[in-house]
Amino acid sequence: MMKTEIILIRHGQANTGAKDEESYDQLSDTGHQQANWLGDYLRGHGEEFDRVICGSLRRHRETAVGLGLPYEVAVDPRVNEMRYFDLANEFHIQTNTPVPNSAEEFAQHVPQLFTAWHSGSLDSVHVSYRDFAQRFKDVMSELVELGGRSLVITSGGVIGMAIAQHLALGPEGFAHIMLPIHNSSMHRFDVRGGSTLMSGYNATPHLDGASRSHARTNI
Repeated sequence: MMKTEIILIRHGQANTGAKDEESYDQLSDTGHQQANWLGDYLRGHGEEFDRVICGSLRRHRETAVGLGLPYEVAVDPRVNEMRYFDLANEFHIQTNTPVPNSAEEFAQHVPQLFTAWHSGSLDSVHVSYRDFAQRFKDVMSELVELGGRSLVITSGGVIGMAIAQHLALGPEGFAHIMLPIHNSSMHRFDVRGGSTLMSGYNATPHLDGASRSHARTNI
């Protein structure tokens, strides 16, 4: 029986100093290195795939190129990230909650932001929380139907939402799943007997060892 597995990869580190979507959407030097190391790992362990998919965002496409895998990459905008800066700016307008300026502030901010997004109060500037969740749920269903091994290069919010939906978590649970996700990490779902099982979360074996500790980034 053909094994059905879906592996989600978060893009390499992007432009962490950005204040808007467009300037964020490019890999840093560390992000390019993370993608190269992950590609070396996948090839070195004989990983083979029936299809490779990435979002249409620049950071997704740059990560796909950096992996250097011998597959044609299909671009699917449904695996694109939420527009976080748009959500955060509208949340600030409505509530006067400051847009975060540090990792610590970001960790405090995201659960509040996602709760507001879930309530529908930010729908004027973004696709709804439920539509964002359904968009990637549709992709997952299609990949399960296709079978085989699928590699999807996407973003932390998409991965976090996929896991939150799988575990029936609300917006705060979604935030707590998303926040620790490392750049270039792998997350695995197996399909067995008609059931989809989460079999791996936040794996970064290509960053093991003290010499690569600097590259274990979340932001």
